[in-house]
Amino acid sequence: MSVDQATVRRVAHLSRIAVTEDEVAHLQGELNAILAFVDELGEVDTTGVEPMTSVIPMTLPLRADVVNDGFYPERVLANAPAAEDGFFAVPKVVE
Repeated sequence: MSVDQATVRRVAHLSRIAVTEDEVAHLQGELNAILAFVDELGEVDTTGVEPMTSVIPMTLPLRADVVNDGFYPERVLANAPAAEDGFFAVPKVVE
């Protein structure tokens, strides 16, 4: 599959990309190279290959989907510039 210059202009128009006449030939070459690579990928035998979502095997850590304070109020407030009675203390900004 390859594209002609009219197709390049149409794709650029549909994509709302401003393309000058000087750029059409260059973009035609790039699009044809991409399509050739996609055709090449289509020739790869993937029989027996399981679909994957990542290139490395990994499992996501899961926790219960509940709202809580993390059960560590002292650790959370340890990095606060100021704390008072278990809450963040901030300076008054409105008089």
